[in-house]
Amino acid sequence: MAQTATSDTDLRAQLLAETQSKADETNKARTGKGTRVRVGQTRGKNPQVISWEAYDESQPETLPKTLSEFMENAKVDDEKVIVSFLIDGFNGSQYTAASDPIAEFVNPTWPEDVQRQFRLVVRNYANATGTEIEDAVKLIKPGIEAAQKKA
Repeated sequence: MAQTATSDTDLRAQLLAETQSKADETNKARTGKGTRVRVGQTRGKNPQVISWEAYDESQPETLPKTLSEFMENAKVDDEKVIVSFLIDGFNGSQYTAASDPIAEFVNPTWPEDVQRQFRLVVRNYANATGTEIEDAVKLIKPGIEAAQKKA
């Protein structure tokens, strides 16, 4: 039974790699604004390899900048569908902000870019050193606050 599970895992990993390779080829051919092919797996006991179209936030030049660009790229013109996308995005953004373990340490008077950098530095330092978020904040926050007083 264990060999079957390993075989299934190996086959799934091979299929995932093959699907990712095809997606990479497709994405290399795409230029300009629009979606890119993403690859992942379904959730559950028996995950299946899937691919889907999504905007790649790591490539800002490919993202639409206006609602009309989004509608054109996504080929969506139904207002109800657009509102559902807005609600999903808003809810996801609110959850991300509320569940951020660093949020309680961020000074809301700091400029947005400083807040973003503070979160990134604290998270990276804590991950790299294996320390707790609170310990990383104790080391990093005084320097950020001093820099903001000078500004």
